[in-house]
Amino acid sequence: MYFDELDLNDNVLDALYDMQFDTCTPVQENCIPEILKGRDVLGVAQTGTGKTAAYLLPILSKLDDGNYPKDAINCVIMSPTRELAQQIDQAMQGFGYYLNGVSSVAVYGGNDGNRYDQELKSLQLGADVVIATPGRFISHMSLGNVDMSKVSFFVLDEADRMLDMGFSDDIMKIASKLPKTCQTIMFSATMPPKIEELAKTLLKDPVEIKLAVSKPAEKIQQKGYVCYETQKLGIIKDIFKKDDMKRVIIFCGSKLKVKQVNGALQKKNINCGEMHSDLDQAQRDDIMFKFKSGQLDVLVATDIVARGIDIDDISMVINYDVPHDAEDYVHRIGRTARADRDGIAITLISDNDMFYFQQIEKFLDKEVEKVTLPEDLGEGPAYIPAGKPKKSGNAKQRRRKDRDQTAHKRKPKNTDRPKTATSEEKRTSTDKPRQERPSDNRPAQRKHNSNHNANRSQQNPEQQDGVQNANRGRNRNRNRKNYAHNVDENSIGNKKQNDKNSMPAQEGQAKNAQRNGGNNRKRHNNKPRVESSRIAPQAVNSPKSSNAESGIKKFFKRILGFKK
Repeated sequence: MYFDELDLNDNVLDALYDMQFDTCTPVQENCIPEILKGRDVLGVAQTGTGKTAAYLLPILSKLDDGNYPKDAINCVIMSPTRELAQQIDQAMQGFGYYLNGVSSVAVYGGNDGNRYDQELKSLQLGADVVIATPGRFISHMSLGNVDMSKVSFFVLDEADRMLDMGFSDDIMKIASKLPKTCQTIMFSATMPPKIEELAKTLLKDPVEIKLAVSKPAEKIQQKGYVCYETQKLGIIKDIFKKDDMKRVIIFCGSKLKVKQVNGALQKKNINCGEMHSDLDQAQRDDIMFKFKSGQLDVLVATDIVARGIDIDDISMVINYDVPHDAEDYVHRIGRTARADRDGIAITLISDNDMFYFQQIEKFLDKEVEKVTLPEDLGEGPAYIPAGKPKKSGNAKQRRRKDRDQTAHKRKPKNTDRPKTATSEEKRTSTDKPRQERPSDNRPAQRKHNSNHNANRSQQNPEQQDGVQNANRGRNRNRNRKNYAHNVDENSIGNKKQNDKNSMPAQEGQAKNAQRNGGNNRKRHNNKPRVESSRIAPQAVNSPKSSNAESGIKKFFKRILGFKK
């Protein structure tokens, strides 16, 4: 269907003609007539199908026709990210080029004070279309900068993404301030249960339009490299060697990985830039401008640019890390092959990400082509597609097979280390002469006992009884001797204890005094004893104490300046 077959405003059609937009996409063909009728719409379609124009064109057409209050906010469009809000605002400028009196403003965080003043002025004067992120719009609402009593259109773009980012409460708070007559339009790339619940809450008798839910475009050539984590950079370098690649986006799973990959590519003289949430708004705008204008060939980014960002002529998308959600995979590779163009999507599948890629293949209902690794990188891990039968054999055989497959990852054995003795060598070592094993006589003792028992087994019963009786006699005599010895030791010990207890106290005091005196003599002979501050009473009148006292008096007189 052509746009001029729809009931759009002539000024909007003129803008489309200048932009060389003639035919409608399926989502535009189904949504535009229903929005022009004033009905609530729930649109579910894959990314890159023209959903932005599907709601902007009918809204701008109705605003240009009139019958809407001036100097008031007539339309509020919610966007999950700043980049998508900027893109919607740019599309708004193009579609509304010939419209008179229809103004718009983009409201998002991360700007300086001048930008905030411009947002405040536009909101207070009443811009016709406000494109905002939920967090920044809630801030203006809490400060009383927004009057939503006359809003006629409320649009949720990438609604599933906003819910994933935790904006559910903010959306409900904003929706609670809308008038009951407001027309609500919701677009989403997926249809999870939480989107259905939100639609039941916000939409009134909506028209549901579902087209190719969460399926990538057929013109995307999907490939995968099964590799180890350390081989990923080598694969990317090999891809860039084969072709002079431009207009490439590399998606990484974290900000840290983006910085590492971007730095490694810059060392290889690849013209690339990084895009993640650690950059301030000015840096993000500068990177996006350079990439869109062709100043950068490669953009290394997180999922911040995975949804809603319309960049022309993306020839290849590389998933450096496999996304853990199959829908995120669809959104990533949807950056290429847009507007009936061809594109390539390459995913680097490490041994830790095989499970997630198997879930993606299950979601796509097909197996993605696996490409062999470059020869200089060696072999990668074995890939087992989802749905294949389990490994055959018992557990021991499977462990041995897995050990053989990962043998190249283990460190080589240290052949210089001395080998430990085997069980056979240990058995033969007991036959060595006794003098070579002075610390262990137990093997020889066990051998002697075994020989002794063997001799006993060869005796007749009468001889065995005689031997047993003789042994009993020896044991009886040995026990008697031990008993007598113990009795003698106990009697001697008791006698010594009694003698000690019966010692006169005076004799014990004399021995203690003699012992102390000897110790004192030894101490005085070796080193002069230092007088402590606690002086015994009997030592006050001793000649040594008097000499010490006179020495101290002389010392203080000398210090204080007294004459001798």
